[in-house]
Amino acid sequence: MNLDMLEPILIIISIDIILGGDNAVVIALASRNLPPEQRNKAIFLGTGLAIAARILLTTVALYLLQIPFLQLIGGLLLFYIALKLLTDEDDNQQINAGDSLMAAVKTIVFADIVMGFDNVLAIAGASHNNIALVIMGLLVSVPIIVWGSRFILMLMDRFPMLIYFGAGILAYTAAEMVLEDSYVLHVLYEYPMIKDWLPILGVVATISTGYFVNKKREDAAA
Repeated sequence: MNLDMLEPILIIISIDIILGGDNAVVIALASRNLPPEQRNKAIFLGTGLAIAARILLTTVALYLLQIPFLQLIGGLLLFYIALKLLTDEDDNQQINAGDSLMAAVKTIVFADIVMGFDNVLAIAGASHNNIALVIMGLLVSVPIIVWGSRFILMLMDRFPMLIYFGAGILAYTAAEMVLEDSYVLHVLYEYPMIKDWLPILGVVATISTGYFVNKKREDAAA
């Protein structure tokens, strides 16, 4: 594996882990009413189908992002998702626990699809139209999310800077998506300095905005 492939794979894995905490909670909640012997089956089957659905949706997103201006729109939307990651106070959702194996599996897959839009968009932007990178990144990161979810969530609670790090990765990916849009490439063709600095400025602006919004909220609460 060369370095050109290693960077996007690491970014994809990081995006999945940062954004995947809620998905891991969904898996736990959906299977909590099952007998112990069926829980692992629900986790394996639900996670496997969720990975397949995620790959399919990301493949569709890769094709859609070839349409003019959609890379630009997708990048701007990903900036919003990065900022939302920093400033959301509570993103918990009510998940009904299934009382049968198939009910739990359906809940896991459906919730993953509904909640996974940000993951799909971010991964599509980070993969540079290479579906092999998407598959490799998901196969590595999803088991980490499933089995290490409690540890990951504990780290995020204890070290809030990890959330800022994740938002920075999303902002960087968003800037690259914007720069890969054919219209933006045409406009910025004669301004290479903007192309070099936009990802850095996007990361700084996103993290700074999130920090000041959170600081203002904390001051108001105090």
